Amino acid sequence: MRLGVIGLSEGNGHPFSFSAIVNGYDADGFRAAGWPVILEYLQRRAPEEFGFPGVQVTHAWTQDAATTERLRRACRIEHGVDDPGEMLGQVDALVIGRDDWETHAGLAMPFLERGTPVFCDKPLSLDPAELERFSPYLRQGLLMSTSGLRYARELDAMRADPRRLGELRLVSATVLNNMERYGIHMLDAVAGLGLGQVTRVTRLDAPHEAFVLRLGAALPFLLNCLGNVAKTFRVSLFGDQGHAHADLHDNFSAFRRTLAQFIEMVRTGRPPIPPDETMRTMRLIAGARALAPGDTLELSP
Repeated sequence: MRLGVIGLSEGNGHPFSFSAIVNGYDADGFRAAGWPVILEYLQRRAPEEFGFPGVQVTHAWTQDAATTERLRRACRIEHGVDDPGEMLGQVDALVIGRDDWETHAGLAMPFLERGTPVFCDKPLSLDPAELERFSPYLRQGLLMSTSGLRYARELDAMRADPRRLGELRLVSATVLNNMERYGIHMLDAVAGLGLGQVTRVTRLDAPHEAFVLRLGAALPFLLNCLGNVAKTFRVSLFGDQGHAHADLHDNFSAFRRTLAQFIEMVRTGRPPIPPDETMRTMRLIAGARALAPGDTLELSP
């Protein structure tokens, strides 16, 4: 399976992370590329944790030719191209590593229209018209978009048995940055716990972006997006028989599991995430960011 990796957005090293997890990496190349944090966590992993049988990142493109060359060297990618369209017909699947959703449709649609499966970094799109264009491809198993924290290793115990805490009284999640860019990390992480879908969101009066959501019929889900603070990705569950907390910092495991799900989708054509869930989360984020403190958005089934 030949994968193409395209795009780069400021502060987001996913093209480097994802490509290295598939291909392995060149340490000197990573140092020259200027992603020391990614290199540090790659160097903590055993060699057997890299790669997937029969899968290789073979093509790369970013908006800057010098960056593309650094990506190629750091992640042992054979081909760099001057335009994403050069990958059409040359790759079996595509990974879009930009997290600025406004660019996603322009990058993804030429490949989707040819039947090439695409993984698109989160959030997929907050534009209703673009979501409608994406919807058929989500349903056909040609498009996947999620935060890797949906599969975070630190959530395995909660995911396996969230009810071990008794009747849940509160879900709480706290993240840096804002709802539009990073809220999805917590929304997808909590969605992966299987506690029900969000049916309502109310914006709270707070100095940062804060929301109380309702999961299913009645379970409150408190989401705080703290803005420009230190690295923060925390999920907490509170039940009548105990509580559990997880800080989500193992990016390697989360990204590797995400890639494994995407590769399986490419092979089988089965969406790993219910398409309606992806669409619903995008509508939730788009609606929530427009709320004034005290306003509530009801989400249709």
